Amino acid sequence: MRYAGARHAGATEAKIAAINDESSDLLSARERAAIRFAEKLAVDHQKVDDAQWAELRSHFSDAEIIELVAHTTLYIGFGRFNEIVGIEPA
Repeated sequence: MRYAGARHAGATEAKIAAINDESSDLLSARERAAIRFAEKLAVDHQKVDDAQWAELRSHFSDAEIIELVAHTTLYIGFGRFNEIVGIEPA
C-alpha cells in the first residue's frame, strides 16, 4: 500500500526497490537528485546546502523545485503525524 500511487502511475516493483539503491540504472539522474533532496529534508533540512540546490536546479525548473519541496514536506509531516498518533503504515 505504501507505494500504491507509484504503482498506479506505472512504477514497477524493481524501480520502487531501486529507490534505496543510488547506483541503480533504473533511476535517472533527475530521480536520484530528487531522492537525495527528499532524504536530506526528512533527516535534517538545515543541511540542504548550496551544492544540493545547484544539483536540483540542474534537473528541475523553479516551479518543479517548489512542487518537490511542497510535496516532500507534506509527506514528511504526514509521516510524523502518523507516528505521533500511533498509526502504523499499511
